[in-house]
Amino acid sequence: MRHWHGASDKRGYHHGNLKEALVEAARRFIAERGLGGFTLADAAKLVGVSPAALYRHFAGREALVAEVAGRGFDVLAERLARALRGPGTPIERFTRMGEAYLAFAEEEPGFYAAMFAPRGGEAEEPPRGPWGPAPGKDAPEPGGAFNLLVNALMMTFPDGFDGVDPRFVALEVWALSHGIATLSAAGQLPKGPGIPDKHELLRAGVLAIVHGALARKA
Repeated sequence: MRHWHGASDKRGYHHGNLKEALVEAARRFIAERGLGGFTLADAAKLVGVSPAALYRHFAGREALVAEVAGRGFDVLAERLARALRGPGTPIERFTRMGEAYLAFAEEEPGFYAAMFAPRGGEAEEPPRGPWGPAPGKDAPEPGGAFNLLVNALMMTFPDGFDGVDPRFVALEVWALSHGIATLSAAGQLPKGPGIPDKHELLRAGVLAIVHGALARKA
C-alpha cells in the first residue's frame, strides 16, 4: 500500500470526516490489492482509528464495500452524462459514452471492482447501482447510469426499434462494454497487427448491436 496522503488522512478523522476517510481507504485497498485484499482492521489502521470506530458508520466490511460501489456508480453516471452533453452528432455522443465507460473502468479500478462485486446480506439497504439509488423492489429510479444509457439510446434513435424495449438494447450495450473492460483489465484482449484496440472493438460492437436492432425493424 502506498503511503497515505490527501484530504482523507488521519487528520480528516479529527475534523469529523471518518466516513469519507474509510470509503477512500477501502477504494484504494481494492484498487491496489483487489476486493479480498483488506479487512476492516486494515482500513481502520490506515485511517488511524480503532476497528470499533468503523461501526459508527458501517455495519461491517460488506457495507463499506457497498458504499464504495455506490460512489462508483455515481461517478460513472457523471462521466456518461458529460460525454452525452459533448459536441457532435447523436451517434457520436452515444459512442463517446462507451469511451467514457472504458476510461472509467481503467482509471478507477477500486470503484469498478466494488461496483460489480457479489453482494451479501450485510448491508442495511440496497446499494446504489446502475439503475439508480437503492431501487429495492420498486421500479428503477431515474438518474442512474443505466437510465442515462437508455435515454441516450432513445434520443439517438427516436423512431425506436419496432416494439423492442430500448432497455433490452441498452442492456446488450452495457454487457458488451463491461465484457471488453473486464477483458482489458485482465490483459485478455488479443493484440497484434490488424487487431483493433478496445475502443474500436466497443465502437464496432455497439454499432452492430444497434444496427441489428434497426434491421429487425426494417
